[in-house]
Amino acid sequence: MTATADYRDHRTLAERASRELADATAEQALRWTAETFGDDFIVASNMQDAVLIDLATRVKSDVDVLFLETGYHFAETIGTRDAVQTVYPDVRIVNARAEQSVAEQDAEYGAKLHDRDPTLCCNLRKVVPLRRTLGGYSAWVTGVRRVDAPTRANTPIVTWDERNGLVKVNPIAPWTDEEFAGYIREHAILENPLVAVGYPSIGCAPCTAKVEPGQDPRSGRWAGQAKTECGLHG
Repeated sequence: MTATADYRDHRTLAERASRELADATAEQALRWTAETFGDDFIVASNMQDAVLIDLATRVKSDVDVLFLETGYHFAETIGTRDAVQTVYPDVRIVNARAEQSVAEQDAEYGAKLHDRDPTLCCNLRKVVPLRRTLGGYSAWVTGVRRVDAPTRANTPIVTWDERNGLVKVNPIAPWTDEEFAGYIREHAILENPLVAVGYPSIGCAPCTAKVEPGQDPRSGRWAGQAKTECGLHG
C-alpha cells in the first residue's frame, strides 16, 4: 500500500469512527484504538497527571507515552515523568526533544525567546518535535477536554488530525472537571505536586504562573499575553 493510500484509508477510518464513537466512553475509545492500531499509536502526556496513562494501560499495559521534553520544564514535571515509569513499568516513555538544545536556541535566537516570541518558541520546542515523533505512528491519543478552553469546546472523541496526518483520539473529551477529579481520587492517580499548590494547568516553567482560586485554570499559561494555545491541538 502506498503512503497516499494509507493516508486516505486512515482518514476514512477516522471519519467513520468519529460518527460511530461519538458517545463512546473513555474505555471504549481506548479499546477501539488498541484493537485498531496495535502498537501503532502513542499516548501524549504533559505529566500534569497520569489519568490518560492509567486509562490507556488498562487496555494496553505497554503503551508508548509521548512526553515533549522542551528543556524548560519544572523539576516537578520531570519528577512526575520519572514516577510514571515507576508506577507503570511496562510503558515506554518517548521523550521528544527539539533539534536544538536551549543553549543552542539562545545562541541563534537570543535568550528568553519564550518572552519575546512564545509562538516561535512553542513551535521549535513543541510543535516540530511532536510532528516528527508522530510521523512514526498512525494514531495518537490526547487528554484534551472540551471544558479546557473555548477553542476545545467541540472536540470530538475521534477525528482526523489534518496537521499531523494521522488519527487523533480524545477519549476524555466529554469529561467535566468533577469527573476528572473524581477519577484521580477513586483510583489514587499520580499527580504533579504543582497542581496542589495552585498550578491547575502546567506547561513550561517560564510560561506558567500560579493561578488564584476562582480564576480560569488556564489563565496561568502565557499570563499577560494574547496567546492561549501552544499550537499542538489546533
